[in-house]
Amino acid sequence: MAASVDSTDTDRLPAPRPGPAPWVAMYHSVGDCSDDPYRITVTPERLDRQLAWLRRRGLRGVSVAELLAARARGQGRGLVGLTFDDGYADFVTDALPLLRRWDCRATVFVLPGRLGRDNAWDPLGPRKPLLTADGIRHAAAEGMEIGSHGLTHIDLTRADALTLKAEVAESRTLLTELTGIRVDGFCYPYGTVDADAVEAVREAGYTYACAIDPGPLTGPHALPRVHVGQKDTAWRLHLKHRLHRLRRRPVEGL
Repeated sequence: MAASVDSTDTDRLPAPRPGPAPWVAMYHSVGDCSDDPYRITVTPERLDRQLAWLRRRGLRGVSVAELLAARARGQGRGLVGLTFDDGYADFVTDALPLLRRWDCRATVFVLPGRLGRDNAWDPLGPRKPLLTADGIRHAAAEGMEIGSHGLTHIDLTRADALTLKAEVAESRTLLTELTGIRVDGFCYPYGTVDADAVEAVREAGYTYACAIDPGPLTGPHALPRVHVGQKDTAWRLHLKHRLHRLRRRPVEGL
């Protein structure tokens, strides 16, 4: 007969240890990178080689939601999160065919307040068209996860309370209506995040949120990511993958 465990025993049980940060790659645009002052673009040829590298290493790119669900089941080994910020129109034309070719999936963080417009927040240009509503629905139909990047791509750490709520909560509502699918993921514009932004995202009902380097913040709503760009050859990807666990602090709740 199994011994019962009373409340005093459970009080003495150690708290769960934070898990290692998941490896999540951060992309933006896929296309011509000859004019790329922010280093946000990779060519289709480079993305093709990077996805091939993943597969040769026995890794497979998946959406963040799929990665976190697999980790919760103890089955996350061999999975890498792939994310594409801003929702550029070239995701459908240039990234999606390559993801299909290598049997990968990804999360696309889009801006429902800028559908079919461009990246006006980048003062140095170049102007890049963003996905339309039809483009977002097409990506979702192809098995990609659609997440929110806010309404209009503003720094949430500088927003007042009403603006913060609109950017976080209203964008989730709009995307759910647009796709007919519950939106679980959020991505902080510019990667900037503070405790108020994290709390707003949590209260809006998202199950996770991605930053770049969230600093002292940790947890499912402050996930770090690794920038992947045009200069990331197989050797550089190998180093980034190896160094990830050494450079990123463990994540509470994972």
